[in-house]
Amino acid sequence: MNLFKLSWNNIWAKPLNAALNLLLIAFGTAILTVLLLASTQIENKLDKNSKDIDLVVGAKGSPLQLILSSIYYIDFPTGNIPMKEAKKLMKSPFVKRAVPLAMGDNYNGVRIVGTDSNYISLYGLKLQSGQFWKADLEATIGANVAATQNLKIGDKFHGGHGLTEMKDQHDDHTYTVVGILAPQQNVTDNLILTGIGSIWKMHGDAGESNEHHDHEGEADHAHDDDREFTSLLIQYRSPMAVAMFPMMVNQTTNMQAASPAQESTRLFSLIGVGVDTLQWFALLIMFIAAISVFINLYNSLKERSYDLAIMRTLGASKGKLFSLIILEGLILTIIGTLIGIALGHGVLHLIGNYQESSQAKMTGLLFIKEEIYLLIAGLAIGMVAAIIPAVQAYRSNLSNILAKN
Repeated sequence: MNLFKLSWNNIWAKPLNAALNLLLIAFGTAILTVLLLASTQIENKLDKNSKDIDLVVGAKGSPLQLILSSIYYIDFPTGNIPMKEAKKLMKSPFVKRAVPLAMGDNYNGVRIVGTDSNYISLYGLKLQSGQFWKADLEATIGANVAATQNLKIGDKFHGGHGLTEMKDQHDDHTYTVVGILAPQQNVTDNLILTGIGSIWKMHGDAGESNEHHDHEGEADHAHDDDREFTSLLIQYRSPMAVAMFPMMVNQTTNMQAASPAQESTRLFSLIGVGVDTLQWFALLIMFIAAISVFINLYNSLKERSYDLAIMRTLGASKGKLFSLIILEGLILTIIGTLIGIALGHGVLHLIGNYQESSQAKMTGLLFIKEEIYLLIAGLAIGMVAAIIPAVQAYRSNLSNILAKN
């Protein structure tokens, strides 16, 4: 304990130098922490939300935009597809399960998604209270929606045209909350789910929907030729479908097929370019911090050589002086690393609070095991920066130092 106190006092003998070293270490660690947490959360969201979805079929346009709008709900759809044509694809022998989606409305920025009962099984949805929607204008809402919008079973609300703002409220049609989903830890926590007929009604379709479903789970509506879906979520029936079905959609229809796995990988690779650049920048800062700690300890050793020699004459061993210098480097870097990790979590949480999209929202309250590597890196930096000054302290010639002073 005396050795620790002595090391601590030596560190703060020059508070400006100590503060600068701590700042450099903390800044580099904070950047690495933010990047580590953000990339981990983004990758987890991409994997979790696209699980069990092999393909997305939608209107021609950007494949990435189609994936982002139909699986992650953080972009605008590429358009609509004719229901008649979509039904043909849904009955294809390559398709095990096809889930239709209809979008276009929101409630205070929360997307209202029209779908059928297949969506429930696709995501393995469970209820916290109430029931799943059965009739048009019944809504089952995500756990986060219930909390943030203060909605409960039996509450009524009006949707608004568009996906982000309530610019054109549909006052002539009222939704009723009939169920609240248990927390799913995926996109459904932030969605309002209803039947496809509800979306059609909101946009001028006077036809009444039938509450019964056929064997594909598709609602049986009249006038199918005039109706549209936003997209289809597809599960393959066999491995052969991976090669055949997307090619068939892209070449023989006016629709496009996009693979969530391919587009998610491409998206993450694009994000990864910026992440890698910032990581190298953070590592450069950590390297500068290591040099700074080394210079600080080296200069401190020269200035304290006489004091260390006196300690030797009073009975301190060479090993104790070596440990003293090493401990100084370790204390300095580990404190800086801990400050940086805490700062990184705080910054990311602050960023998350200002994110408009609930689907892409990140949090700083998540702790991952990879952060242990940051602590190990901090210890390594302290050890490397202190090793040369510590060796010099160990090899110092006691008689020469005393004679000079």
